[in-house]
Amino acid sequence: MTAQALTFGRETGALRSKAFHLVCFALLVANVAYVIGLWTAKDWIVDAAGLPIHTDFTSVYAAGRLVLAGKPALAYDWAQHYAAENALIAHDPKAYLGWHYPPPFLMIAGLLAALPYAAAFAVWIAATLPLYLVAIRAIVGDRIGWLFAGAFPCLLPNVISGQNGFLTAALVGGTLTLLETNPLTAGLCLGLLSYKPQFGILFPLILIAGGYWKTIAAAAGTTIALALSTIALFGVTPWTEFLHWLPLTSQALFAQNHTLWPQDDPAWNKFQSLFALVRLSGGGPTLAWTLQLALTTIAAIALWAMWRNRRIAFELKAAAMAVGILLATPYVYLYDLTVMAIALAFLLRYALATGPMPGETFGVALIAALFLFMPFFGVPIGTMSAAIMALLIGRRIFADRPSPRPAILQA
Repeated sequence: MTAQALTFGRETGALRSKAFHLVCFALLVANVAYVIGLWTAKDWIVDAAGLPIHTDFTSVYAAGRLVLAGKPALAYDWAQHYAAENALIAHDPKAYLGWHYPPPFLMIAGLLAALPYAAAFAVWIAATLPLYLVAIRAIVGDRIGWLFAGAFPCLLPNVISGQNGFLTAALVGGTLTLLETNPLTAGLCLGLLSYKPQFGILFPLILIAGGYWKTIAAAAGTTIALALSTIALFGVTPWTEFLHWLPLTSQALFAQNHTLWPQDDPAWNKFQSLFALVRLSGGGPTLAWTLQLALTTIAAIALWAMWRNRRIAFELKAAAMAVGILLATPYVYLYDLTVMAIALAFLLRYALATGPMPGETFGVALIAALFLFMPFFGVPIGTMSAAIMALLIGRRIFADRPSPRPAILQA
C-alpha cells in the first residue's frame, strides 16, 4: 500500500471516527431533547389550554384560513391578515409576522388550514423534515449523512416555529444534486423554489454558465405552471395584491419604521445577511445596501467563474452555490440557514472522497459553534458562518487534491 493510500485512509477514517459520530450524535440528542422539553412544558405548538402558541406558523395558518374563506387576496393586506392571526391567538401588533410569499404558497397554506391547528403544524413538520433529511443523505452519499442531517444546529428554528427552512434546503439540495443526473427533476425542484424567489436569483447565472438548458426549461415551465394554477384557483387578484404590497413590505422589513406595521426597536439580529450586520453595527441604510449589493455582485462573478471551469469538482461548485444563495440576499432569516447544511453536506461528500484538509474540521466546528451560541449573543451569524464556509471552499479549490473516489459516492 502506498503512502498516499495510507494518508487517504487515515484522513477519511477521521470523518468516520467515533469522535465525529459522538459529536453528531450529541447534537442530535440535544435537538430532540430540547423539542421534547418544550412539548412537556406545554411551550410548543399549543399551550396548556390547547390554544395555539404564536409562532411563524401562525402566519401560514392564518393565510390558509383566508384561502378557505374564499378571500386569498386578503392575506397580503396587513390589517386583514393580522386580524386572521389574532383570531387564532391574540397578540400585540408589534408581534405581527406578515405574509410575504408569492400566491403559489397559498395553496399549501389552504391545505394546512383544512386541519386543526396542532395537526396542521405537525403535518407540516412531518412532511418537510424528511425531505431535508433525504436531501442531505443523498448529497453525502454515505450513511453518516443521516446523522449529520439530524445534528445540524439549525433544525430547532424550523421545528419550533414551524418554518419552511426544511423545504427550502430540500429544494436547493435537490436542484444541485440532480443537476447532472436528472436535469428535468432538478428544474422541477428549482421551479418549486420560486415560493422563495430571493433564493433563486443566482441559479439562472450558474445554469447558463454550466449549459444546463434542460434544467432552465423545466424550472421555467414549473414556475409558469404554478402561477397559472393559482390564477385558475384564486383569480388574478392575489397576484395584483402581492405586487401592490411588496414595496410596502420591503420598506417595513428593511427600514422597520412603517406606520402601518408598527415594530419594536429595529431587530436587525433577526436577519442573517450582511445588510443586517451593517445596520446592527450602526451603519446607515445607504452603506448597508452598498455593501450588500457589492457582496451580491462578487458572489455572482465568483460563481459564474466557478461553474464555467470544468476542472473544479462539482461538489465544490455546488457547495459554493449553496453559500452564495445565503450571501446574495439581504432577506435571509435564521431558519433559512438550513441551506448551510446543503453546503456542508457537499463539502463532507468531497472530504470523504479526498480526505479533509488541515483546519477544515476546526472551520466546520466553528460554524456549528456560531449556530449554537448565537441566541446568547443576538448577532447575525449568517454572514459570518457563510464567510467561513466560503473560505473553506476556496481553500479546496486552490489546493485541490484529486483522488479516486470511493465506490459509495458513485452509487
